[in-house]
Amino acid sequence: MSHHCFQTLEYEPAFLSLGEEYWDKVQAATFPQHILRFRNDALLPLMGLDPAKVTDADFIAAFGQFQGREPFLAMRYHGYQFGEYNARLGDGRGFLYGQFRGVDGQLYDLGTKGSGTTPYSRGGDGRLTLKGGVREVLASELLHRLGVRTFRSLSLVETGESLWRGDEPSPTRSSVLVRLGRSHIRFGTFERLHYLRRPDLIRRLLDHVIYYYYPHLLEIPDPKERDCAFYRELVARTADLAAQWLVAGFCHGVLNTDNMAITGESFDYGPYVFLEHYDLGFTAAYFDYYGRYTYGNQPAICAWNLEKLQIPLSLVMPLEEMQAALKTFGDRCQATYFKLMLKRLGWAGLPLELGRPLVAETQAFLTRSSISYPQFFVSLRQEFSPQWAVDVGHIFCESPILPSADQKLLDRWKKIYFELLQQATPLQQASIPQTLAAANPLVILTRPQIEHIWQAIDQGDDWSRFTAALELMQT
Repeated sequence: MSHHCFQTLEYEPAFLSLGEEYWDKVQAATFPQHILRFRNDALLPLMGLDPAKVTDADFIAAFGQFQGREPFLAMRYHGYQFGEYNARLGDGRGFLYGQFRGVDGQLYDLGTKGSGTTPYSRGGDGRLTLKGGVREVLASELLHRLGVRTFRSLSLVETGESLWRGDEPSPTRSSVLVRLGRSHIRFGTFERLHYLRRPDLIRRLLDHVIYYYYPHLLEIPDPKERDCAFYRELVARTADLAAQWLVAGFCHGVLNTDNMAITGESFDYGPYVFLEHYDLGFTAAYFDYYGRYTYGNQPAICAWNLEKLQIPLSLVMPLEEMQAALKTFGDRCQATYFKLMLKRLGWAGLPLELGRPLVAETQAFLTRSSISYPQFFVSLRQEFSPQWAVDVGHIFCESPILPSADQKLLDRWKKIYFELLQQATPLQQASIPQTLAAANPLVILTRPQIEHIWQAIDQGDDWSRFTAALELMQT
């Protein structure tokens, strides 16, 4: 068996060391073909690897053929799915490949998706469609570019099998995705241990989570206060994440408790959608019949999931403290939303009381206009000019996307933007183009754009649109 460079990483058996009450050892499937379709060279320096020295064959050996890495762990968890508790969950088509220390000193997970059946496959084939893999790469990379705290995609290997799916034209192509993030431990990992009536295992898992992912809290000498500080920080991180999704115009689609990471990261992108039009009632998943996971309901659902997490945690820490912490969720989410939305509008560091009217007017304008949500921000980035501060008539004066807009609403928006420019210092005005460029990538990945990319791959094996979209995210 040939040696590949991912074997030189010093893997750390952190989750393995918790004991076999938390996982099952599994084997990767063997596949008839291995074609590397995506490699994320931007992540290799974090792993201590030089992209120039890592070959495509290294990626295929590690993440297509799964050479030289054992054991692989299917993680055990339960979860609330669409509000109903499900005790028949766990890693069903992926596993924990390994854990390593980044050059930043933090522990990271490598996890697979589509790598074969496990004890939790529930009759499924444990595979991932190539289209699903392509969609996840695009989502994770654009979310990262938009400032969302997300898992990243490390590699995508096409595996040469034909899959049958009810929600895709079949037969369809197969793939294995490898993603990199802080931790795959979910809210549902704790929920399973409550179901089993094992407070001892909850205690062990909580100590593990604090030690590896909240190590700064170890400085708190009182264990009870340390636990409460963990939950408070998780509430804050999750509130920030919900705000980041809203600002990005992203609807996750399936915010079950098994899709909520204990580190406050975003991961597992299935039926997601990047909004075409600003609509709080938009639903991404065709099977979300009652609109539980609408775009605008994401903060409320995250708060609900945090509330459900209190049930297992209350076996080892005070419930009242957690209830008090959760009450801060709404204010935290709103404050983060305003701050990040102002950045997308070009204003970094603007006091909230000054920026609120602009955000409110932006929401009103985008709600009642037929303007594309992402296109609005692309146009703002492309068209902003110092002349906007000279005369309100210069604002969006040559925009091709705005003639169809409600002119009254647009005029109100221009007036507020102009007034802010009038109050800004020369230094603040000069920093706006840079802020707009940092917050607003030029790529747009609404449903039609993603279908356009997939169509080229599906019909002609043409990956140029996929590659171009990823390159555009990085500029």
